[in-house]
Amino acid sequence: MRLRAFVFEDNEALRGTISSILKSRGYEVFSYSEPLACPAYLDRECPCLEDYACGDIFITDNGMPKMTGLEFIENQLRHGCKAIEKNKAVMSGAWTDSEREQGQRLRCRTFEKPFKTNELLSWLDECEKRVDPHRKLSDLPVRLKDDMR
Repeated sequence: MRLRAFVFEDNEALRGTISSILKSRGYEVFSYSEPLACPAYLDRECPCLEDYACGDIFITDNGMPKMTGLEFIENQLRHGCKAIEKNKAVMSGAWTDSEREQGQRLRCRTFEKPFKTNELLSWLDECEKRVDPHRKLSDLPVRLKDDMR
């Protein structure tokens, strides 16, 4: 089973580093400079099929253009995102106490920048264990496939 991961990071070098780590684990990786590329924002409702998520792992920067990573995760949930909540992570170099609390409420993992690679790898190990080996993923909108990779 090949996992599908999404990376939302406005820093091109860091986005490339995270994507490389994920690809080295055999993941199908889609990376973007802003969270508005998410299907939930393209169509205002998540176009995923009723029972299928579009991805297994989501990693986002918190200090993104147009919205924070925490707002992104919160909006995903509001729009019916079916991805595993604990398989979502938000990274920041300047967390406030209220942001950390918000991350806990959203059940996502928070990472401090610069992140430690071994911490990210351990979290990915945990994520992999949470993914049903027989799960199906929804197809991505064509424009998402064309925008990236």
